[in-house]
Amino acid sequence: MSERPIDPKLQPADSLDAALRIKRLDELYGQDKVRNNLEILIEAARKREETLDHILLYGPPGLGKTTIAHIVANEMGVNLKVTAGPAIERAGDLAAILTNLRRGDILFIDEIHRLGRAVEEILYPAMEDFALDIVIGKGPSARNIRLKLPRFTVIGATTRLALLTSPLRARFGVVLRFDFYDVPSLERIIRRACDLTQTPFTDEGVRVIAQRARGTPRVALRLFRRVRDYAQVRAEGVITRPVAEEALALLEVDSLGLDSLDRTVLEAIIVKFGGGPVGLDTLAASVSEESDTIMDVVEPYLLQLGFLERTPRGRIATRRAYDHLGIPYPSEQASASDQPTLFDSLILE
Repeated sequence: MSERPIDPKLQPADSLDAALRIKRLDELYGQDKVRNNLEILIEAARKREETLDHILLYGPPGLGKTTIAHIVANEMGVNLKVTAGPAIERAGDLAAILTNLRRGDILFIDEIHRLGRAVEEILYPAMEDFALDIVIGKGPSARNIRLKLPRFTVIGATTRLALLTSPLRARFGVVLRFDFYDVPSLERIIRRACDLTQTPFTDEGVRVIAQRARGTPRVALRLFRRVRDYAQVRAEGVITRPVAEEALALLEVDSLGLDSLDRTVLEAIIVKFGGGPVGLDTLAASVSEESDTIMDVVEPYLLQLGFLERTPRGRIATRRAYDHLGIPYPSEQASASDQPTLFDSLILE
């Protein structure tokens, strides 16, 4: 078997992701309210030498909820245990995780709204009383044993706050909402990525990526990687405006960050259903996608742009959507509000 030398400068994808992930609160751009609240929370816990209160993070995917958990653990100098709601299938799974925690440790539960009821019942006393109730035996001989747990912190993340049960939500002392990022904040994130990967760039090239990143850092870094690849293969390695525009056109990402799925959904509402209203399940079936994908991935950004309206009868495409797709508006019907939206801010950039 022949062996080929590996260039030590090349980084695998997972190590690159780890390198691009921010480590400190002062590196967090675009979430000022979240950062300010966490700075006070962490500083107060340090001064009192206490563990942090339980924290619930919610908002659209890709805005940095998982990153915040790593930052908080790093700032507090404690261990971080990472899991997800769907991964904890039985109460025993959660009990095994809790009994391995040390004082001050942080347990991060992604998609916490998908925890089963039996698992939640174990989590309630663990969060409130730092105790684990275990039932040994069955029938008349069954007995309950309560094990004490070290004081720890639960950080829960969810994209669907409404699906979280009231008893679980009430046990979080801090609830923080993540908003979409503005273009200048995304530019700072992309510049940092360029510096860390030693990728030459121009301000105009970075701005093109930021404007098409859907207000989401995860999308911005994904587009940065693809533009970086294109620049190294088809250009001279420098991310300039023409290079970024050519690379993103190849990815079918338009000037506002809409990809092929976004345009497919809008075109389905306009062409197949006369602009709406159309129900979510019907719309999902017409484009061969899952309802959750449209609700969690596609709709939040279209709503921010003012391209879509949610009504009791279903989804309606607004006049802005017709104009962006170049489809004539059928009549003077009810359209989106005239209040400034993310669409206006992107046009003004």
